[in-house]
Amino acid sequence: MLRIRMAVVSCNLAAKQLIPHVGLHRKHYWLHKAFAIRWKTSNPVPILTAAPSRGLVDEPICIKAGFLPPHHPVTLCTQMRSEDGDLWEAFGQYNTRADGTVDLTRDHSVGGSYLGCEPMGLFWGMQPAPGGREGLRLRMKNVKIPLTVNISLLEGHVLSKEQKTTPLAVTTTERSFIAPGVQRIDVRQDGVVGTLFLPPGPGRFPAVLDLWGMGGGLVEYRSSLLASRGFASFSVAYMEHKDLTLQLDISRADPYMKKAYNIMQEHPQICGDRIGIIGLSYGVYLGLRMATSSDVHPSCLVCINGPAGSNKKLTETFCKPKISESDQRYWPRDEAGYLSFRDMSLPTNYTPGTEVKIENLDCPIMYILGEDDQNSPSTENSNLIEDVLKAAGKSHLYTCLSYPGAGHLIETPYTPHTRVSVWKIKPEKMLSLWGGETAPHAAAQEDSWRKMLKFLEANLRA
Repeated sequence: MLRIRMAVVSCNLAAKQLIPHVGLHRKHYWLHKAFAIRWKTSNPVPILTAAPSRGLVDEPICIKAGFLPPHHPVTLCTQMRSEDGDLWEAFGQYNTRADGTVDLTRDHSVGGSYLGCEPMGLFWGMQPAPGGREGLRLRMKNVKIPLTVNISLLEGHVLSKEQKTTPLAVTTTERSFIAPGVQRIDVRQDGVVGTLFLPPGPGRFPAVLDLWGMGGGLVEYRSSLLASRGFASFSVAYMEHKDLTLQLDISRADPYMKKAYNIMQEHPQICGDRIGIIGLSYGVYLGLRMATSSDVHPSCLVCINGPAGSNKKLTETFCKPKISESDQRYWPRDEAGYLSFRDMSLPTNYTPGTEVKIENLDCPIMYILGEDDQNSPSTENSNLIEDVLKAAGKSHLYTCLSYPGAGHLIETPYTPHTRVSVWKIKPEKMLSLWGGETAPHAAAQEDSWRKMLKFLEANLRA
C-alpha cells in the first residue's frame, strides 16, 4: 500500500488564509480590452501580460508586469463574474524588482488574498466580493461558456477597488472547462440521466464514470475537463434532477449505477474493458459498492473524501420525493448552525449491512483525503479501507494522498476554495461546512489532480 501525507505540496502551503476587506468599483471593472495608463508622461507605459490568454482551468498562467519604478509597491487584482452574475475577486500585493518588473512565477505577495510565491494565487484565492450573497460556491453549470477573468495592475498596496485607483494596466484571460473538439452528449437512456463527454477523434477511449455527492443534480465540469485530457467521462445524476423518475434509495441505486456503467461499456467509442470510477462524497460509497460487486469490474477507482458505509436513517431523508422541514431539522449542525454530516457518517454509526465489502475489491484504488474535511469523516473511512485491504492481503491496491489543511470539496485545480456554502434552499436555506484553509486546500487541488491523471493513465491506458 502507498500512503502519502502531503506535508508540503506548495511553496506556500503553510500560509494562513487572509480575509481581505475588499469592495467593487463597478465603473472601472468591465473593461473588455487591455489598455495602459501612462505612469508619467516622461516614462514608458506600464505593461501587464497573462499567458496564455486562453486555456483550460487546470493550466497555469504566467502573469508579468513591467516598465514600473524599481522597488515600488503595486497590487495585482483579478475579478470575474460567475454564471449567476456574482462578483469574485482576489488581490496580491507586490514590490517591483530593481528592473521595475513583477513576475508571479518568482515574486512573493506580501499581502492581500494570499502570501508568498503563488503563481496562481490570483485565481484560487478568489472570494465573493463584499456585499454579495451569502454562502456562494463557484459551481459551473454550463461548461461551454468560459470564465472571463479581468486582471488589473494597481498603484500601491490596496485591498479594495473602492479606493478608485485608476489601473496602470489591464488584461483579460479566458478559463475553459472544455477543450475544442470535445463532444457533449445528453444521455437519457433506460432511466439513466447523465452527460457523456468524448475527447476529440474517433476513439476508442478509456473512460471514467463520474459520481458526485448528495447535493444532487448533474455536475459536469470535472467530466468535461477529464474529456479534455483524453478520457471519455460520463457524469451521472442520481437524485435532485428534473429528468429522474424517482429518487434513489440504496436498493435502487445499485442497479441504476450498473445501467450507467453498461451504457459506457456498450458505447462504440469507449474501450469497454478500460473504465474507471471517480466518486466524491456520497459518490465514493456508490463507487465502492459498484467496484466490489460481482458483475462490475472497473479498472481503477478514485475516492475523494467519502464513506465506505451508510447511515440509513440519514440517507432515507434524502431519498424522499419531497424533503420536509422536520427532515432537515434532523440533519446535524455545528455550534455556528452549519450543516455537517461528519459525526453521523463515522464508521461506528453505519447501519448494519450497509458497509461495503472492501475485501472484495480487485482493482487499484486511490483515496484523496482532506485532513480538515468537516463534512465527512474521511480520515476514519480511509483508515478503514486501508485496514480491510491489508487484512485481505490486498494492500498493494491502495494509495492514499493525505492533505493537511484541505477540506471536503477537493475539485479541479486553481478554482476558488469554499469553506462554507449554501447546500439546500428548500424548504429552508441551509449552509454546509466543508472545511479547509485556502492555501493548503488550493495546493491539494493542484497536486491531487495531477496525480489522479497519472493514476488514470497508468490504469486505463495500459
